[in-house]
Amino acid sequence: MNRDNLVHAVREQLKRLPAPHDSHYGVVPLPPPEEGVAVGPVLARLRAADAALVRIETLAAELKDPYLISRILPRREAVSSSAIEGTNSTLDELLSGEESEDSQQGEAAVQVRDYALALDDYLPRAKKEKLEIFTSSLVQELHRAVMRGDAEYKDSPGDLRQIVVWIGGRGDIAYSTYNPTPPADIAPCLEDTMKYMRCEGMQAMYQSFIVRLAIAHAHFEAVHPFRDGNGRVGRLLLPLMMAAEGMMPIYLSPYIEAHKTAYYESLKAAQQRLEWFEAVGFMADAIVGTTDELLKTRDALSALGNLWRERRKFRRGSASLRALDVLPHYPVLTVKRLASLLEITVPAASQAVEQLVENKILTERTGYARNRVFAAPDALSIINRPFGEDPILPGAGTR
Repeated sequence: MNRDNLVHAVREQLKRLPAPHDSHYGVVPLPPPEEGVAVGPVLARLRAADAALVRIETLAAELKDPYLISRILPRREAVSSSAIEGTNSTLDELLSGEESEDSQQGEAAVQVRDYALALDDYLPRAKKEKLEIFTSSLVQELHRAVMRGDAEYKDSPGDLRQIVVWIGGRGDIAYSTYNPTPPADIAPCLEDTMKYMRCEGMQAMYQSFIVRLAIAHAHFEAVHPFRDGNGRVGRLLLPLMMAAEGMMPIYLSPYIEAHKTAYYESLKAAQQRLEWFEAVGFMADAIVGTTDELLKTRDALSALGNLWRERRKFRRGSASLRALDVLPHYPVLTVKRLASLLEITVPAASQAVEQLVENKILTERTGYARNRVFAAPDALSIINRPFGEDPILPGAGTR
């Protein structure tokens, strides 16, 4: 790690690492700042992000828009956050695994599923417990939740790191770009992060929510409390912070995955040079970009629903017509799942599915006689498109 890349205040926090790395130093992060931080260079981006959050909150309150709380959104988050760390599965695999009784999921798919389930479990807790949820124990619970399916993880999931790790260097600490917290200092530094997230100081008075979101994330990643899985846990904490503040959670990992270089550069600026505004600017951009993408997807799915309704004259109140409102949230499903969602009998749901298959809205993908799984490919194409690309509706560009 090149000390010349560290500002003086960070160099003052260097501490010799334990053997066999005792010729090198790790950074003991300063506690997150409670006072106001300079955001002048990114002020316009920060204001745009504030406006985006207001826009989301207004839609959620006034329209009671179900897509804003769709189960699909945390699942897309799980896929992207895991992919950033090299655990590659797909949204299609995740959704299919949740529906199929015969599914034999690989290790990557299991890890992505565990991430999605952690969001399902902890978001309601964050809404209920508010800022008090943020404790070191919570972080360890989250780590256990997302790493329990990783057979190659060398520590017990949830245990704080007892070894030296470093960033960059291709396996050689001599060429690292950053050496996170020495093992003996992890627990108190992590508690600094949690105190900051609980707003026990003056930060709630001097810093906006987005500023705190960025600083908390950068500080947590600087502490690097686990051997592996820090990125996943750190990104899990972002929607939990929103939920704890009583906000509509939005999921930033798809944006981060699409802008990984800028993401890591913003963390480096905050951690090595204490240029917090760089992390704030990236977080602001992520919120704006995610909001734009979310609303674009929502509008495309609404237009798709209208196209589906034109394919046949559905009887008013019929199960097949009602199913069209379900498919954006369950684009992969079974007859049994549809029966449960619509609160109808399995035979009635089966008849509805048959009508949707006839009209090329659903396709059967297993080839089985039993335990069949159906997918809405047009909806999946919109939901799972590469971040930033415009959604394509069926029939577009075919003239």
